[in-house]
Amino acid sequence: MDPQGNAIGGGARIDGPSVQARDVHGGIHLHTTPVPPPARPPVPRQLLPVSAHFTDRKRDLAALDELAAAAPLIVVSGPAGVGKTALVSRWLRGTAGGEGGGDRFPDGHLYADLRGHSPDGPAPPTEVLGQFLRALGVGQVPAELAEQTALWRSVTAGLRLAVMLDNAYTAAQARPLLPGGEGSLAVVTSRARLTGLRTDGAVFHQLGLLDREAAVELLTRGIGRERFERDEAAAGKVAELCGGLPLAVCLASARLASRPRQPVRAMADALARDQTRLAVLTIEGETAVQSALDGSYAVLDEEAARLYRRLGLLPMPVFDTCVAAAACAVSPEEADRALDALVEANLLEDIGPDTFRFHDLVRLHARERATADETEQTREETLRRVVDWHLATATEAQRRLTPAQAVLEREHVPPGLPVPFDDDAGALAWLDAHRTGLMAAARCAAEHGWDGRAWQLVDAMWPLFLRMRPYDLWIEAHELGLSAARRAGHPAAERQMLNSGAIGLRGAGRTADAISWYERSLAAARAAGDARDEGQALHGLGGCCRDAGRPREAVRYLEAAIEVWERCGYPRGVALSRIILGEIALDAAPGSDPGAAPGPDLGAGGGTDPDAGPDADLGARPDDAPGPASGARAAERAVRYFERAHAGLLAVGDPYGAAPAQAFLGYAHALAGAYETGQAELERA
Repeated sequence: MDPQGNAIGGGARIDGPSVQARDVHGGIHLHTTPVPPPARPPVPRQLLPVSAHFTDRKRDLAALDELAAAAPLIVVSGPAGVGKTALVSRWLRGTAGGEGGGDRFPDGHLYADLRGHSPDGPAPPTEVLGQFLRALGVGQVPAELAEQTALWRSVTAGLRLAVMLDNAYTAAQARPLLPGGEGSLAVVTSRARLTGLRTDGAVFHQLGLLDREAAVELLTRGIGRERFERDEAAAGKVAELCGGLPLAVCLASARLASRPRQPVRAMADALARDQTRLAVLTIEGETAVQSALDGSYAVLDEEAARLYRRLGLLPMPVFDTCVAAAACAVSPEEADRALDALVEANLLEDIGPDTFRFHDLVRLHARERATADETEQTREETLRRVVDWHLATATEAQRRLTPAQAVLEREHVPPGLPVPFDDDAGALAWLDAHRTGLMAAARCAAEHGWDGRAWQLVDAMWPLFLRMRPYDLWIEAHELGLSAARRAGHPAAERQMLNSGAIGLRGAGRTADAISWYERSLAAARAAGDARDEGQALHGLGGCCRDAGRPREAVRYLEAAIEVWERCGYPRGVALSRIILGEIALDAAPGSDPGAAPGPDLGAGGGTDPDAGPDADLGARPDDAPGPASGARAAERAVRYFERAHAGLLAVGDPYGAAPAQAFLGYAHALAGAYETGQAELERA
C-alpha cells in the first residue's frame, strides 16, 4: 500500500464537505450554501377515475359500507367483466370522504393492478411494494421481499391509508401488500374468491350480474336515450343477450356508438347467434369478453380446465357433481374438486346444494374451448356419457317407483357412478329436480341420432309424469319420443309412446288429440298382434269418449278392452276398465251432479297406483267423482263394476289401484241408498 495515498479506509462513508490533512492547526471554517431538506412527496391519490356510465349497484355499495365497519380488509370477487374494479373505485372514492367533508384516509389512497390474469403473469409483490413505498416517500427500498414487507408495515403502522389491490391472482400475492396500521383499509378484487385471506381477518363480497333494468340503463347511457327509444325492444334484447355482464354491455354500446347508422336491431340479431356472440363483443384496443375469459381459463389446472371444456358441451343449463363426473369419466370426488376450482375462479356459479350453472357468455366460451381443444370423438363421447347417466339413473328410479311396469329394453352403457337416491321419496325427488336435464338429454340424444336413447329417456320419465303430472313437459317429451321411436324402427316403443303420450294429452284436456293418438296405437297394436297394447288403446279410447260426453262409444271401447285383456290374461287391465264403466254408470243416473261431491284424492300421486305403467289411465280425477243420484238402478250397476274392480286389483296385489276403486264403491253404495255400507267402504279406502 502506498504510504502517501489518500484513501479512506474501513469502508467509511462521508456525507457533506470534508477536509483531509496530516496536521490541523486552529479552527476551520467552511462557508457552504445549506442544502434544503428533500421535498415531501405529494400525498398519493392513485384511485382510478369512476366511469361516467357507472350504473346501479346501490345494494353492493351499501354492503361494502357494512363490511368496512366490520373489518379493515375486504375481498370483492366475481367473474371477469362483472365490474369489480368500477364498483370498488366508486365506493372507495365515496367512503374516503368522512363526515363534514374530511378525508377518512388523509395519508393517501394507493392503487395497484396485480395483473392476476395478464399474459405476462401476475405482478410480483416486490414490484408493488416498491411502488407503494416510493409513493410514501421512502427513498431507499430494499430488494428482498421480506425486508420490503417489514419496512412497508413499519411505514404504514401509524398511517391511515386506503389501499386498492386490483385483480389479485392468489391470497399469497396480496398478503404482503396489506398495510400495517389499524386505521387503514385494504380492498382486494379478484376473479377468484381468495378464501385464504380469511385467516387475515378478511370479509367477503361476491359481486353478481346486473339485473335487466340496470343492464338496459347502462346500455342507454352508452348509446344515448334517443337511440334507445327508437327501438326499445331491440335494446332490451341486446342487454338480455349480454347476460347482465357490465363488460359485455359496455362493449355492445361502444360498438353501437361507433356505428351511429346501424340499427340496434342489427346488434341484437348478431348477438343472438351463439357462434358469433363473443366475437361481436370485441373492440380493438379494449379488453374483450373473450380475452377476459381466456385469462381466467389459462390459469386453471389441467383437471379443472378439462371439466370446464366438457361442461361447456352440456345441453342442460344446470348440473350437479354426478353429471360433471359422467362428463369427464371420473369419480364424484374428483369431479367435486374440479368443480370447487371453477367456483373459486368464478367461472361457475353454485346456485344451491350440489347445483351449478354457467353464465351464458362463460358457457359459450367453454364450448369454444372444447371445440378448439377436444377432438370430435371426445366431444361425442362426453355427451353420450352424460345422456347415458341420465338414462341409467332415470331407469333406476322408474324400476323403484313403478316396479309393475313392463320396461322395454334399454341400450345405454352404465356409467359406473353411484345411484343418487336410496328410497322412493328420493327417487321421485331426483326425477322432479332433474326434469329439465332429462328433457335436455332426450333432445341431445335425438339431435345426435341416438334415437333409442331418446325414446328410452322419455319412457324412463314415466313415474315423474304419473306422480307430478307436468302436462306440458309430458306432451313435449312424448312427441319427441314418438318421432325417435319411429326413426329407430321400434314398433313396440312407438306404441308405448302413443299410449303414454295420449294419457298426458287427455289429462291436459286435449281429448281430440288423445283420441287420435289412441286410434293410431290401436291400429299399430292390431297390426303387430299385441293384445296388451290393443287393450290399452281401447281402454284409453273408452276414457276419452266418456270425457267427450259419448258414453255409448265409451262402453263399447271398454267392453272390447275387457274382452281383449281377459283373452290375453291381464286381470289388472280388466279391473281398470271396470272402474271407468262404473263411473259411466254413475254419470247416467238421473239427477247426478259429478262436481257436487268430493271424490278420492287422485292428484299428484295420491290414490294413483305408483306401480302403474301407461295402463294406469284410471280416468278418475277429482272432477269425475260421482255425486248424489236418484237412479238406484244405475248406482247398483256401478256398485257391481266397482266391487269387481276392487276385488280384481286386490287379487293381483295392487292395493294402490284398489284404493280409488273402493272409494268409488263407497259413493256408489251411498247413491244406491246403502249409506252405512258406503260410509264403511269410504273409511276403508
